[in-house]
Amino acid sequence: MHAENLLLLVLGAVAVIVAVHWVAARTGLPEAALLTLCGIGYAVLPGPNIVLDPDLVLLLVLPPLLYSAALDASLTAIRRNLRTVVSLSVLLVLATALLIGVGFALFVAGATLAAGIALGAAVAPPDPVAALAVGRKVGLPPRLVTLIQGEGLLNDATALTILGVAIAAAQGDGFSAPGAVGQFLVAAVGGVAMGLAVAVAIRPLRRLRTDPLSSNAISLATPFVAYLLGEAVDVSGVLAVVIAGLVIGHNNPSWASGASRLQTNAVWRLVDFLLEGIVFLLIGQQLPSIIDGLGAYEASTIWTASLITVGVVLLLRPLWLWLTEHMPQSLHMRLSEDVDDDPGAHAHGRLTGREIVALSWAGTRGVISLAAIFSLPRFTESGAPFPDRDLLLFCALLAVLVTLVGQGLTFAPMVRLLGIRADQADEARLRNEARAASVEAGLARLTELEVARHDHVDDEAIAAIRVQLSTRLARYRQRLDLLQTAEAGAIPMSPQYEAALRVRRSVLDAQRAALLDWRDTGRLPDESLRILERELDHEERLLPARPER
Repeated sequence: MHAENLLLLVLGAVAVIVAVHWVAARTGLPEAALLTLCGIGYAVLPGPNIVLDPDLVLLLVLPPLLYSAALDASLTAIRRNLRTVVSLSVLLVLATALLIGVGFALFVAGATLAAGIALGAAVAPPDPVAALAVGRKVGLPPRLVTLIQGEGLLNDATALTILGVAIAAAQGDGFSAPGAVGQFLVAAVGGVAMGLAVAVAIRPLRRLRTDPLSSNAISLATPFVAYLLGEAVDVSGVLAVVIAGLVIGHNNPSWASGASRLQTNAVWRLVDFLLEGIVFLLIGQQLPSIIDGLGAYEASTIWTASLITVGVVLLLRPLWLWLTEHMPQSLHMRLSEDVDDDPGAHAHGRLTGREIVALSWAGTRGVISLAAIFSLPRFTESGAPFPDRDLLLFCALLAVLVTLVGQGLTFAPMVRLLGIRADQADEARLRNEARAASVEAGLARLTELEVARHDHVDDEAIAAIRVQLSTRLARYRQRLDLLQTAEAGAIPMSPQYEAALRVRRSVLDAQRAALLDWRDTGRLPDESLRILERELDHEERLLPARPER
């Protein structure tokens, strides 16, 4: 493909991503499903198309997406729910792969157990991007968000390890259960160790991380370094990326300056926005080429393979969740202390029936499933065609489309119908209590400085800062008093509070207009304008988001 055509495709993809984002923001429909449908629509049109390259996806797309998700995840919350996360990301992935493999071996004519397990490993790991985007928008409880996040971060390593073992068996290298378990343990433990090593190696660079540009460069390079190091020593590079992201994200408040965090977060939001959009467009574009490869199969074989794949993907997850949540208390996967201080958690630490339904419907598959199945070799080491490769590709794509489009489009209505919603008033109350505690700590430090008389600070400077903090503390306490009387789930907005926000926004608009007037009349250079604008932008960022119009 010529460079000009490639550039046109990229620009067209960006235009579609922006347009779909605009439509999704105004209709409430999930972007992932809309982008996938756009990809299918483009694929059936005449013109150049892009075939998914699994190596590029695994090397260039998956590490930054996983790392960004890990930075945003809560290491504390995942540790608190580790038993359930491991159940979903390791045991359920293994059960899905084995069940699809057995189904193929028993009911699909000519299929082998190894080929079926390879397909099962590919479609086993859910991609949480679509579910989390919708879940946050409809106010999914924090505990369910944590489970979806934790599962999505850790299940890819399990699936890719199982896939490697299945491919080796399908190529005639044989299958050994003890050997497979040993290979998985080595890959997992080594991946964790490599991720921790990368996180520790980043720590001495924190002086560089106080500079926003250096911080961005280090942050963007970290997932690729972790992945390449993991793969270089034959352990899970995916798990190395996730562990590095979780540890660095957990320690980032003390490792980076405020300016670095603001800029790095903005950069990662843009990277996520573009990469996720391109990935979902690519998923839809694979449909025609995959369907073309089904000519050698009987219709009954295609139907049987499709029903086994989609049936296991859709039915095993809710059954697994129900069984693990109804085990005897002595064997139950979640200790009672797992839910301490976890808003919205059930009193006994078990998922409710409605939560099981919501978590089951959040199991959308995505690009990792397609990248994994496309990594199947076309020929075995003996030169024979890889068994049923075209059929496996179709079944994987079908599972992705059914979950991504079907479940993605219906996830938000189902959550609303189930009445599962985070207690927003309780979350706002907790944030305001933390803000008040932070200001009180600042006031206490002022008192210490006043007594010690360090750094030649005069009384006027201390008094001015004290007035600012005291005013802010009074505002937080007033807001807390209002939240204490709020009904469950609702965030009250007093007329005085809304009026104050309007006044503050109006004042900022007037300040910004005055600066522009100075620039337009030649009294203020553009460089100075941008510095002063940035100061106002930071003030505006502290205000709640403007309501949608």
